[in-house]
Amino acid sequence: MPIMPNFISKNIPNAITCANLFCGCIGIVFAFKGDLNTAAAAIFLCAVFDFFDGFAARLLRAYSAIGKELDSLADMVSFGLLPGVIIYEFFLKAVQLSNSDGRLVYFAFIIPVFSALRLAKFNIDERQTDNFIGLPTPACAILIASFPFILHRYASIFNLVFYNPYILVCFTLLISLLMVVEIPMLSLKFKNYHFAPNIFRYLLLLISAIMIVFLNFAAIPLIIFIYIILSIIQFKFVTAN
Repeated sequence: MPIMPNFISKNIPNAITCANLFCGCIGIVFAFKGDLNTAAAAIFLCAVFDFFDGFAARLLRAYSAIGKELDSLADMVSFGLLPGVIIYEFFLKAVQLSNSDGRLVYFAFIIPVFSALRLAKFNIDERQTDNFIGLPTPACAILIASFPFILHRYASIFNLVFYNPYILVCFTLLISLLMVVEIPMLSLKFKNYHFAPNIFRYLLLLISAIMIVFLNFAAIPLIIFIYIILSIIQFKFVTAN
C-alpha cells in the first residue's frame, strides 16, 4: 500500500478525536458567555465524535498508543472541564438568586478533577476492556448537558432545583463519586448480538428510545439512573450468581 494513503487512514481516528477536542473548547467559550444551550449542544456533538473515533479505529484497525492518550486528553476537556463550566454557570446564578456564599461556585470544578481521576483509572485498569468501573465521563457529561435544555422547556418546574446552590453541591459530589466508585457499569460494546448475553444492553437501548420519544431531553437523567440500576442488577445479582 502507498505510504500516503496508509498514513491518512491511520490518522483518521485521531482527526475525529481532535474534532471532539475542538468542539469541547468551543463549548467552554460559550459556557463562560452564559450560552449554556450551545455549550450543552457542543457536548452532544463531542459525544458523536467520541463514538466515531473508536468506530473508525476498529474499522480501519488504526489503533495506536498516541490515539489512546489523545482520546483521554480530548475527553478531559469535552466531558470533564466543559460540564464543570456549565455547572459553574448554574452555581453563579443560584448563588446570586439565593444570596448564598459565593465560594460555593468552586464546587463545580470538583467534576473536572474526578473526571481526570476517572480517565486516568480507565487507562491503566485492565478490568475495563468489556465493561466500565464507575460512571463513564461521557455519561456524566451528557447528563449535565441535558440540564439547560430541560430548564429551557420546563423552567416553571425545575427553576427551584437547578438554581438551588445546595442541591447543586449535592449533585456535584454525587456525580463525582459515581465516576470513581468501584461499581461495574454496562458498556454498549457488543461482542456479538445474541440476546441472552446482551439482554441488559438491549433493555437499556429499548427503554432509552421509548423515553426519549416521550420525554425528549428530560429523559436523560432518568436514563442515566436506569443505566446505573441495570448495571447493579446485572453485575451484583445476575452475573455474581
